[in-house]
This record gives sequence, C-alpha cells and structure tokens, in this order.
Amino acid sequence: MSDTTARALSLLNLLQSHRHWSAPELARRLGVTVRTVRRDVGRLRDLGYRIDSAPGAFGGYRLEAGASLPPLLLSDEEAVAIAIGLRLVAAGRLARGAEFALSVLAKLEQVLPARLRRRVRAFGPEPGTAGRDGAATDVLVDLALACRDRERVRLRYRPGGGEEQERRVEPHTLVPTGGDWYLVCWDLDRADWRTFRADRLAAVEHLRVGGTPRTLSPKQVDEFVTVARTWSPGVPDAAAVVDMPLAAFQAALGEWAKGATAEGPERTRWPVGGASARDIAYGLSWLPAGTPYRVEIPDADRAELRALLARTADALDR
Repeated sequence: MSDTTARALSLLNLLQSHRHWSAPELARRLGVTVRTVRRDVGRLRDLGYRIDSAPGAFGGYRLEAGASLPPLLLSDEEAVAIAIGLRLVAAGRLARGAEFALSVLAKLEQVLPARLRRRVRAFGPEPGTAGRDGAATDVLVDLALACRDRERVRLRYRPGGGEEQERRVEPHTLVPTGGDWYLVCWDLDRADWRTFRADRLAAVEHLRVGGTPRTLSPKQVDEFVTVARTWSPGVPDAAAVVDMPLAAFQAALGEWAKGATAEGPERTRWPVGGASARDIAYGLSWLPAGTPYRVEIPDADRAELRALLARTADALDR
C-alpha cells in the first residue's frame, strides 16, 4: 500500500470517526500540510465520498451522505457487533452489545443515501416511532452522533406527567440499561449534569456547535443512571426534614440529594419517592447516620411504615 493510499485511508477513518474536522487539525493528526489534506480530500471525492467543506476560521471538512454508498471503515468492536447483531436479529433479540450496534448504525445513517435509507426504514420502525424499549431509533442515532462528536443539541423532552420542555445540552454518553436508554449530559441552562430517558425525547436538533470537554468516570456515569432509574417523587408523597443545611446535605448525598430544598438555614427537605412503604424505608436508610430528621407522610402510609420497621426490629432481636 502506497503512502498516499494509506494516508487517504487514515483521513477517511478520521472523517468517519468525527462529525467535523478543521483542516489544521487533520493536517496535525496526519503529519502533513494543509495543502496535502486538501489534495487527499479531492482523491476521496473522486472515489465517490461526498465531503463538504466550509471556509473560514470555523470551517473544515465533514463527511456527508452522497448518491451511492461508499466503503465504510469499521473498528474491530463495530465489526464484531455487525456479525453478532445479524445472528441475534435472526434469533429475534439483541441481548448484549447494544452500544456498539448503535455506533455502527450512526455511521451508516451519516453516509447512507436517501434511497437506501428509505429501504432500510421500510423493514423497521419509521423515524420518530418507538422501538421495543420505547425510544425512537432516529433519536438514538442523533444522540449517539452528538455524544461521539461532543456537539451541542436542543432536546424536546417530555417529563413524566409534565409539559414538553426544550433543553440545550452537551451530550456526554448514552447508556443502555434495564431495557431503556439514558442520556447523561451537561445541561447548559442549569449549568449541571442531567440524565434523560431516551423514550421521553421527542426530537433532537443538532446545533453544530462543539461542547466544552468534560470528564466523568464510569462510576459517576453509573451513579447518574442509577439515580435516574430509581429516584421518583411518586406516591406516597413522603418527605424527610433533616437537621442539616442544604449545602452540607447535597455534599453528603451527592446525586441522591436530587429534589432537596432548603427548609430554613439549618434544615433540608428531601422528597422520598416510592410506590410503597418499603421504598420509603429504603430511601430513608440513605440519610447520614447520627443526623436527626422527621418524616412527613400520610397517616395510612405512616402506619404501614411503622409496622414494617417494627417487624424488622423484632426479627433482629430474635
């Protein structure tokens, strides 16, 4: 393989791995001049790849869909996901590797011509319709691209029981768990991390603006998703009023302090959601040891919670 061919393949891999590249950054990564990058882009165009370019300080190159499907460069993980995915599709289910399968789908959607995209969708859910897990396929693909490219997006979000909202976010990662997809992102309007369930997203609009690089550890991502899955201010409507200032409470509980509000300068009100007294007991168990608090709860649920704790205490004394 000649140096020119190898360099063109490296350039193609970069264009397929990121949504937008500036010419100087491509030149730096390939170890060549900007003029050489321009020539290599021309060679790829001659091979049928549609590469859009924009001039100026914020310009660069972007791989777009063309009239025909060009060869794709896939990572080892993505190639394995295709092979396994085809076998599992034949069996009627996809048990593992969902994130790699979505990565492959995002690459295909980026360059697939309209006529082939129509054929693909004729065998699957239409854009905007929900799959088995409730999340729309086109929404998942758009989120996967935004996470990969660290690109800001505008979400149309339907919270449970609330009115549709618009949120401007910087997507960080998309996590499949428990049959659902969760987007972990930086909320620009609230200047904080947020987690959205993908099946509650009606649309994703790419803003074509890069996001600020931010780092989350796998443990932090898991915590965000766990809180999003389990925390709910649902019925019964209980709250713990804790003898601790709000800032100290938030520092002690981290993401689990979600929903907490100040009850004066020295106390914090924390909603404890759940479908039963057992859920409330579990939530209360997370309160800092040695910190006094009182529980506000409807009388019927108070009696059920008291009976549950009495049985537990009796069992421990036996």
